[in-house]
Amino acid sequence: MSATSHSERQRALIVNGDDFGRTPGVNRGIIQAHQSGILTSASIMVRWPASGEAAAYALGCPDLSLGIHLDLGEWYLAEDGWQPVYEVADLSDHDAVRAEIANQLGRFHKLMDRTPTHIDSHQHVHRVDPTASIVAEFARRLGCPVRQAAPGVTYCGDFYGQAADGSPLPEAINPARLIGLLRDLGPGITELACHPGADDDFDSAYGAERCTELMSLCDPSVRTEIERSGIVLTSYHKVRSAGVGKSSPTWVLNA
Repeated sequence: MSATSHSERQRALIVNGDDFGRTPGVNRGIIQAHQSGILTSASIMVRWPASGEAAAYALGCPDLSLGIHLDLGEWYLAEDGWQPVYEVADLSDHDAVRAEIANQLGRFHKLMDRTPTHIDSHQHVHRVDPTASIVAEFARRLGCPVRQAAPGVTYCGDFYGQAADGSPLPEAINPARLIGLLRDLGPGITELACHPGADDDFDSAYGAERCTELMSLCDPSVRTEIERSGIVLTSYHKVRSAGVGKSSPTWVLNA
């Protein structure tokens, strides 16, 4: 078998923890999942009080790739449609969205003294215009990959403990399900999003599920499956350094 054909079938995995910096419990969960589990990257919510603590950990742990989790609001599904929990910017107002994204990127730079390794957003608001176009503009300027828009990186959001209507799906975040997702990975680079937390320490529709996610991410059987199947754990820092979208991803073998 040639080296090229082997590299084309190589599977690499970014495991990214969203909501870093939101609360101390979320911070502890992401840190534990990195130190004792398979988490390789995180996305920080710079508006929240625990973001300083999260940034301090990341500064002392260069192995943890740190991106930004843009926070323009949060919504829940009610009988009469989506209702706001809070709103930071009017998503229909181009200027307001652009100003807020610039503000949060500036806050990231103040915390970390560098640009983020990647960009994503709370509740995926970066996928819809005008936010999508604004994020793409900043990403080009900073040289940052964007979730679900980075060439060469496949996004997987299936490790999540609720259905679209908010009903619980505990079977979606147990170790067996996570192992199933690993076995189904295609060739190339995949980002698996997760939301671990060590405590249910804030009023959230996604609370107890965070502790279950943490347990699964740290389960020894999950690490065993990664080693058995030859999956390479990588991060957005390594992806960005190597160049996302290369025609031949041989670099992944050394990630």
